[in-house]
Amino acid sequence: MKQEYIITAYSENHIGLLNRITIIFTRRKVNIESLTVSESALQGISKFTIVVNEEKEKVVNIVKQIDKQIEVLKAFYYTNEEMIFQEIALYKVPTTALMESDQIEKLIRKHNARILEITHEYTVIEKTGHKEETQELFEGLNTFGVLQFIRSGRVAITRSPIERLSEFLNERDALFEKLEAKKKAINN
Repeated sequence: MKQEYIITAYSENHIGLLNRITIIFTRRKVNIESLTVSESALQGISKFTIVVNEEKEKVVNIVKQIDKQIEVLKAFYYTNEEMIFQEIALYKVPTTALMESDQIEKLIRKHNARILEITHEYTVIEKTGHKEETQELFEGLNTFGVLQFIRSGRVAITRSPIERLSEFLNERDALFEKLEAKKKAINN
């Protein structure tokens, strides 16, 4: 059964890695619903956050393929329940619509959105939330004529108190130290 999964992959910043990762999805005919790449909490490490709607078996195989990329430190997959996530949306509406009625103001308040900029021609509104929330505000504002609309990719962190990558790196470092100690013992 298909469900929404969030795939995270960690790597150093390498040219062409994004292309190779997206090809993994293309080959398996899996659509990427959302893709965000940003710095992680670990210096020099980038975090890919990829949202797909797919069967678990396919997601597991995709994560294994991403893990095989030389530049990828580690990849994981999560359900929505295991993550805390948000998206940001920007809406540009005609300022005249805002001035002629209090309906846009009521929508902004109802959806906990905020106004970023007001000019004579347009007003820019920002909303942070889940996709359904930002879409609902878009539909409400569109009755007044949305001039422009953009929604970011998902940003997400685990509900776990520690990043799984940190656990992985600690285990890897402990293994390297153990191997180094064995190597020294053999050479002595």
